[in-house]
Parts: sequence; C-alpha cells; structure tokens
Amino acid sequence: MAKSPEQEHPVKAFGWAAKDPSGLLSPFRFSRRATGDEDVQFKVLFCGICHSDLHSIKNEWGFSQYPLVPGHEIVGVVTEVGSKVRNFKVGDRVGVGCMVGSCRLCGNCADDLENYCPKIMLTYNSIYYDGTTTYGGYSDVMVANEHFVVHIPENLPLDAAAPLLCAGITTYSPLKYFELNKPGMHVGVVGLGGLGHVAVKFAKAFGVKVTVISTSPDKKEEALTQFGADSFLISKDPDQMQAAMGTMDGILDTVSAVHPLLPLIGLLKSHGKLIMLGAPDRPLELPVFPLLAGKPHGSLFYYNYAIQTKKDYSWEWDWGMKETQEMIDFAAKHNITADIEVISADYLNTAMERLAKADVKYRFVINIGNTLSAS
Repeated sequence: MAKSPEQEHPVKAFGWAAKDPSGLLSPFRFSRRATGDEDVQFKVLFCGICHSDLHSIKNEWGFSQYPLVPGHEIVGVVTEVGSKVRNFKVGDRVGVGCMVGSCRLCGNCADDLENYCPKIMLTYNSIYYDGTTTYGGYSDVMVANEHFVVHIPENLPLDAAAPLLCAGITTYSPLKYFELNKPGMHVGVVGLGGLGHVAVKFAKAFGVKVTVISTSPDKKEEALTQFGADSFLISKDPDQMQAAMGTMDGILDTVSAVHPLLPLIGLLKSHGKLIMLGAPDRPLELPVFPLLAGKPHGSLFYYNYAIQTKKDYSWEWDWGMKETQEMIDFAAKHNITADIEVISADYLNTAMERLAKADVKYRFVINIGNTLSAS
C-alpha cells in the first residue's frame, strides 16, 4: 500500500500545494528524505514564483500530478550536509533551480548539459530515483544532491537572487549560446516582465545594445531609465516596426501569451536569431514561406530544436548546473538581481491571480522563512 506524502520520508515538511487543476493553493503537509551522503539539506527562506508555476498548478501543459508543490527558484541556508559532500557546509547560502536529478552518466551529463539528460528529474512534478514525487520550494525545507545546488554569493540579497535560478539563467544562457553577448551586437527583448527585465540587465552587463519590444507604451520610461535599455519599440505601431526592420542581431522573446511571430522575424538582420523563452499554453502560428523566402534572411531557433531555414528559431529550456553557477557569479560581479515584490505565503492565491493578469513588477517572491508556518 502506497504511503501518504507525509509518511514517505522521515523529514517532516510543510508547504502550499495545488490539489487539482483549479490551481487553488492550500497548506500541505508532506515529507522530505533524510540527508543522504551526497545531499544538502537547507532551510528555505525565499522562493520565487515563475509563470510556469501558474501553468503547472492549473495543468495547462497537460502533465501535472497532484498534489503539486510548485517552486523552482529556491534559496536558503544549509542546515545539514551528507558525509561525502565537499562543496557545501552548514551555514552556506544556497539555491536550487529547475532540476534536482539526472542520470549523471550520459553524454549530456558529462558535457554539463544535465538539462538534456533523458532521465532529468525536475524540482517539482517529477519522479525521483526512489520513485517518489518531487516537491518544490513553496515549502519550509529542501533536500537535494549537492550537484544540483548552487552557492549564492554574499553580496546578492537572497530574496532578489531567487528568481535568477530560473529567470536569470533562462536569459543569460541564450545570450551566451547564440553569441549575442558581444559588445556591438543589437539585441531585442520582447516583453518587460519577469523574464524580460532580467534579460535587459544581463544584456546590458554584456555591453550590447538593447531594444525593448512591447505592446505597452507605458513601459517605455521603465525600460529606458530603470533598466537601461537603449531604445523602446511599440510592436503595435506599424511605422515603428517598419523603421526597425532588419536591425537586430537577435531577439529574446519572453512572452508567455500567444502572439504573432512574423513581425518579430522581420526585425532581424541576415542570419539573426529569434529565441523563444516564454511557454504559451497554446501553439504559436509560424508562417513558413517568409522564412524560406528569406525576407529578410535570418535565423529562427527553438533552443532544444533548431529549424534551419534562412532564419534560426529556438526555444530555450533549462540549462546545465555549471552554467547556472557561472550565471550566479556573473550576476554577483555585476550586481544583477531581479526587481521583486515580496509576499507572504497566505497571499499566494492572490499573487497567482495577479500573475495571470501580468500585474507584478516584476517577480513575486515568497517570504518562506518568516511567513510559512505549519501552526
């Protein structure tokens, strides 16, 4: 007979979970495994809210398992380490992002690309080595293999650093992979939300020219003055879009809603790159003939999959652990953090409603340490 989530493991845990596709989050008692030889246990202090959490609690992607404890932007302080742990000690500031396991044996794992491992184990809504469900960071305690834990440098505030474990690496990684991190490059960022504002910060730290592309004219001042973008383009203005045709080396599209792609492709230079970072719950339409005709030439990428036409199109999903630590260290060096709204645990459902309406500047972060209580 299967054990209940509260009885599966010896370490008692408490969090908030969705119990069904309504997405309503409520208090949830469960358990974590005992700290193994290679494990790090830490007290969760903050956890960011990613848009994918909203998709997951509502089963909008079709593979959610309930009860579901979301959260993959998890930071805290180490309370216990296993006997074989070498890189962490009690008291260290640490974080866990989108994955907590992989086979560690395949070619992708050997190349520090655990995100492409066919046996990847996600931080929540996945099945771990022992056959139990993984639960995320909307909870008071976390246990993870040290390979999937990162150090958080002292100069980064934990609350504002938490979203970097998803929003940060999601934008940092493609800028590097597609070589859009070289001074003199011109990068467009579609959307100025949780992903977009971090994308602007990383791109500017790399020294590139940044244009924010948005449907909202009222975000212009924030884009230019608060985040340092070089220019602002209203995507609904045909004159502005026409004037910018063929000017960009690459575009990071951070929008999670369904939207037209062809106007964005037109902004690319020859062999430019459109990289999709958002994950809409419905398919996007992509007219193929203009790509084949090459007007203008460019590159269209969906990062996991590359469609080689006269444009490259990519969807960026996840990253390896080595690069995640590299990103955190880069952020610390350049004082990059997310702009956040810190909330209490009992505000979670309201926050999800607001997130669905894009009513947040720019990332919700749950104050787990001070507001999550099992009593």
